[in-house]
Amino acid sequence: MIKADGKPEFMPLYEALASEVRWRIMSLIAENEMNVKDIADKLELSPSIVTMHIRKLEAAGLTGSRRVRLNGGTHKLCFLKATSIDIQLPAARRDAKMLEQSISVGHYTAFEVHPTCGLGTHEMEIGVWDDPRYFLDPERVNAAILWFGRGYVEYKMPNYLAAGQTADFIEISMELASEAPGLGDDWPSDIGFTFNGVFLGTWTSPADFGRAARGRYTPEWWHRNVNQYGLLKTIRIDASGTFIDGVQMSEVTIRDLKLEEPFWTLRFAVDEQAEHVGGLTLYGAGFGNHDQDIVVRVYLQ
Repeated sequence: MIKADGKPEFMPLYEALASEVRWRIMSLIAENEMNVKDIADKLELSPSIVTMHIRKLEAAGLTGSRRVRLNGGTHKLCFLKATSIDIQLPAARRDAKMLEQSISVGHYTAFEVHPTCGLGTHEMEIGVWDDPRYFLDPERVNAAILWFGRGYVEYKMPNYLAAGQTADFIEISMELASEAPGLGDDWPSDIGFTFNGVFLGTWTSPADFGRAARGRYTPEWWHRNVNQYGLLKTIRIDASGTFIDGVQMSEVTIRDLKLEEPFWTLRFAVDEQAEHVGGLTLYGAGFGNHDQDIVVRVYLQ
């Protein structure tokens, strides 16, 4: 299920739905996976037109694809990813109570990282790249960017829920990307998220971005041939499940998160057993395209 509202990131979803042809494509691949040629034949359209529609559906998170060897060739099979959409329309809001914490990238409390790896502040690199020992350097608390090839970083935060307060849902937002040696436009990485020891799910980062442009906030002195910016992702955990940018990631609900604990933990990891071990880059305020640290918001009932 996709959960959407009026935020700009959901505009491609609404655009994708505003086409009879794209609805017909979704109807076809809801039954069976199909390649572009077969879809085009069914709809009596050219493959190039169908490809354009498929790209819009994939960008909206409605469909996916996989490549398979078939009859001596490689075929791209398209399938339906989402089965339902929950759209929250604008409404007069009551005074929503919310607790917010902003966690600096360098304020991790536990880690295990493997090269390629490193850290940097707004003014300088920290120590020597590809040496995990510098993840314990005293200067690391000022880090505004960090990266590693596999492993994890974990953050610990206080539970500010007062007696009688109950969390309705939690949102976690951060800018992140893969970590390639240098840069990689096609460098997928399976990044896992864990809250209070409960695994929330995995998101596959498509790239280590930066070939086309510098990060909007990345300092001028920063090397041009390494990590420049990531994607701003928002995880939401509520009573119906866990979602990333509105797309369901798992069935973990807010009731599963052990929120009664006095301290909460948040872990970002790339497991060595993952399908795509492509590393992780975390961007904080003053680096990347979004001038923010890791932000955790708790919305109260």
